[in-house]
Amino acid sequence: MALDTIGIIGTGRMGTAFAKRLMEVGHHVTVWNRTPDRTAKAVEAGAEGVETLADLVAASDVLISSLTDREAVAHVVDGPGGLLETGIRGKLWIEMSTLLPDAQAEFAAAATGAGCDYLECPVGGTVGPALKGALLGMAGGSDGAWTRAKPVLDGLCKRVDHLGAIGAGSAMKLAVNLPLALYWASMGEALSLLTGSGVAPGVAADVMSDSSAGPAVLKNRLSVVVDTLGGEDQPGTFDINGLRKDLLLALEWASRSGAPMTLSKAAAELYEAAVEHNLGGFDGSSLTRFMLEA
Repeated sequence: MALDTIGIIGTGRMGTAFAKRLMEVGHHVTVWNRTPDRTAKAVEAGAEGVETLADLVAASDVLISSLTDREAVAHVVDGPGGLLETGIRGKLWIEMSTLLPDAQAEFAAAATGAGCDYLECPVGGTVGPALKGALLGMAGGSDGAWTRAKPVLDGLCKRVDHLGAIGAGSAMKLAVNLPLALYWASMGEALSLLTGSGVAPGVAADVMSDSSAGPAVLKNRLSVVVDTLGGEDQPGTFDINGLRKDLLLALEWASRSGAPMTLSKAAAELYEAAVEHNLGGFDGSSLTRFMLEA
């Protein structure tokens, strides 16, 4: 079987985008999701849908998982009909979920014990970059798994680095996402300095986007940010729920080393409050607006 036969485990927004992109660059793609109807968009785009993980494994040499959290990955690994029960000897598994490094180490040990090459490779970027092959890949694992995975990851990523052993990629992903979560909170405080000045928040965001205070997320999503600050919350491709999840993971991981994480802890309280006000599904800039209106 050709190496370019790829099975996608988890067809949420990112898993579906992976499937579409990999088909675009010439791979045959098979998809599976615990909720079967969620494979519909990938199947409509040309992927082959299967009913069981066993069917997916049988059809694929390369497995890619993109799942919500550790519990979802654990179910795929150890649950009834899971990968260990199905048998993954000789396969390559690229695990692309955002997890704690020790969770990746746990799943890597199970996979390699079953004779499978395992590479963690969480990515920076959302659906748009995934569809263009413009993600940032952060890989951890053995040299052998990296060598097998690199041709596949090159189809998804504008840059992908082998950062070291299992856990290095996950730690890097948490480090990459942390400043983004903090940015929306710091922007709220920055805009509060303009209270009474007559400068509208949307105008201020536009000015900031052309300054050293404007990261890529502001420049790329300026219209979304301006609309949000004008009072119309916008759906987020990396929404407040996702930012909160990754922020809490970063805090949990930092607690192992005793890092103080003063700013991150304060930001976490703001994210909790925003979720309690039903803003979880909206763009990160809704946190900024929430702070200004509090």
